Amino acid sequence: MKITFLGTASANAYPEAFCKCINCQTARKIGGKSFRKRSSLLLNDDLLIDFGPDIMSASYLHGCPLTEVRYCLQTHAREDHLDTSLLVSRAPDYEIVGAPHLDFYASAKTLALTAQRVDRDSTPFNLFDAEIEQRLDLNTHEVRGHQSFAFGRYQVTAFPANHDPTVEPLLYAIQSDDCSLFYGTDTATLPDETWQSLLEHRMCFDVVILDHTYGPTSSQIDHLNAHQFIEHIARFRDDGLLAKNARIFATHISHSGNPVHPKLVEFASANGYEIAYDGLTLDHCSQ
Repeated sequence: MKITFLGTASANAYPEAFCKCINCQTARKIGGKSFRKRSSLLLNDDLLIDFGPDIMSASYLHGCPLTEVRYCLQTHAREDHLDTSLLVSRAPDYEIVGAPHLDFYASAKTLALTAQRVDRDSTPFNLFDAEIEQRLDLNTHEVRGHQSFAFGRYQVTAFPANHDPTVEPLLYAIQSDDCSLFYGTDTATLPDETWQSLLEHRMCFDVVILDHTYGPTSSQIDHLNAHQFIEHIARFRDDGLLAKNARIFATHISHSGNPVHPKLVEFASANGYEIAYDGLTLDHCSQ
């Protein structure tokens, strides 16, 4: 399974355009891997996790066209993870040529908010109407926490995140090509029911990609901070949820307590994990 990080930042990107903190100022000076777009992930060439607002620029900056994307797993409906205008602009009405049919998977509350925004901000219509789905060349699919389902070459299980309940956020375990991936952004400390469900589903991951919104010097807890990240990875390991030689990546990185990329890599290396960066590609997820 090929994994490409289209973006690795939290909601306000990195550096935050309006901020003069030392992290943002240093990032502007050194550039490179310290520049982060808002989080999204591409698996192989056909599965997108989050229709985020930066995927257009990510596509051409990192040389990964989205012309074969036929599935999307949406984590939730916050604007930094979902730009509903892209669902409309990829449709044949915009003279798009060759884009495959899209199957869009999300929780009930995220689907409802998606439909509201499409109706409000784009051409007014009901996203769930069969005629409209045909016009947009997509189908929506409601996903519940702890639900397992399959499409194409993928087996997927959704798990509840500890985040804004108004959007019913989800984390995803994805199995494909003898490779197992856990993708968990936008969550604070994982709920006990999620840990239990991971065990009940007998999960064992080659790659874990986890929220690292706040850095080593931050005590914020509405998302994971660096020390909570380390605790979570230890629990993944202790509970037998990691395969031999599993790789652990931090993503959804903000300027709050997270230094620029080289400094953050030093901290992560000392604590047994890796820092993802925009454009990073893993050709074989277990290697």
